[in-house]
Amino acid sequence: MKTKDIKDLHSKTEEELKGMYKIAKEDLLELNLSKSLAKLKNTSSIFSKKKDIARILTILRGKELANENN
Repeated sequence: MKTKDIKDLHSKTEEELKGMYKIAKEDLLELNLSKSLAKLKNTSSIFSKKKDIARILTILRGKELANENN
């Protein structure tokens, strides 16, 4: 994920982030399946997808905490 994309995540709503999280989890599942079937050439894509998921969850949690404080 590029820096610009990361900055754009902060402007998204919680529902959009939850949708992105769901899609990213499905992508990670497909990557792991491809790896187990020995079809995946670039195994570092699994690591980067996990980092993307962590970024989404971090921003989601920050938004939830901000809503609780207000």
